[in-house]
Amino acid sequence: MGILLQSSNFIVESLGKFVETAGFTAFFAEGGYKYLIMIAVACFLLWLAIKKQFEPLLLLPIAFGMLLTNLPGAEMFHSDLFAGGKVHWLELYQKGGLIDYLYLGVKLGIYPCLIFVGVGSMTDFGPLIANPKSFLLGAAAQIGIFATFLGAYALGFTPNECGSIGIIGGADGPTSIFLTAKLAPELLGPIAIAAYSYMALVPVIQPPIMKALTTEKERRIKMSQLRQVSKTEKIIFPVVITIIISLLLPSAAPLVGCLMLGNLMKECGVVDRLSKTVQNELMNIVVIFLGISVGATATAESFLNFQTLFILALGIIAFSCGTAGGVLLAKLMNLFVPEGKKINPLIGSAGVSAVPMAARVSQTVGQQYDKSNFLLMHAMGPNVAGVVGSAVAAGILLAFLG
Repeated sequence: MGILLQSSNFIVESLGKFVETAGFTAFFAEGGYKYLIMIAVACFLLWLAIKKQFEPLLLLPIAFGMLLTNLPGAEMFHSDLFAGGKVHWLELYQKGGLIDYLYLGVKLGIYPCLIFVGVGSMTDFGPLIANPKSFLLGAAAQIGIFATFLGAYALGFTPNECGSIGIIGGADGPTSIFLTAKLAPELLGPIAIAAYSYMALVPVIQPPIMKALTTEKERRIKMSQLRQVSKTEKIIFPVVITIIISLLLPSAAPLVGCLMLGNLMKECGVVDRLSKTVQNELMNIVVIFLGISVGATATAESFLNFQTLFILALGIIAFSCGTAGGVLLAKLMNLFVPEGKKINPLIGSAGVSAVPMAARVSQTVGQQYDKSNFLLMHAMGPNVAGVVGSAVAAGILLAFLG
């Protein structure tokens, strides 16, 4: 009888412990509804990535990382281990979960730089070299970053938070993650989701702005064919750009240097195996780790607040201002250019860093008014200039705020 009683007590205690440790019980605790909301948001983002194909290569792992971090009891990510912008190494060793260790690649700025190596190896700077004026259009598109910085500051965000919010306007996910991880890591989840969501919505956001700021005559402007760029020029370009930007702005050296390293691998022709590796295997592995660890920062505490709504709203303003800045500068440049050399202002919108989607939008809108007008290669100049421009803008913000 005593043995049966002991066995029953053991079973009851074990069941009690099982119920206590089960994640389901957290849903019924105070604030448990927040977990359900975040799981629903993660599932919605998964649906956008799979069904609507909104930047699926990164949005899918980001959404799944968000799902993992909001499963009560899983203990895969602990935001307190990175509180105050520092890595608490002793606590990390004692209770670190899987995503805590993966997140170190974000916190230490490793993943964004490795992605830039891959981006550089897939980028052709030929259109930019053939038409150096494209640099100005790429720079003008970064106005959204600094305009939104001022707007966020007026709304009461701290300078570091303003810099992280403003960088969304560059439409460059890795740069947004790189800068936010250093300036305002507590905002990493909302900013990463905003940056990649707006990148996916380029074909929806940009055309109305482009049409509102240009006349039909301007949209019909045909540009002369770009000159052929030599192999020597393509090899020298990444080296020279790395030296100049790194000397002027050392804080931008990690991103720009990695971007240009990847491009040099592609153009030099002597390390094809390395070039293919960074374009494929390395890029894919890093994207998985980056997405999961960034998504894991979107905890209920950091995501479910009015601040997140402000970030999403300011992000779309930043992106829109960047689009408008490129278009308006192209219109301004046309005032000083003879008739046969005028720039189609539609290519100015490609100055944001969403490569090659923004350039394709310029081409698509242009062909709505003249089927024989081919703007894609002309738009690629400002587009790749925007990649460099967003990295430089991040370097400027780090130099002032970091």
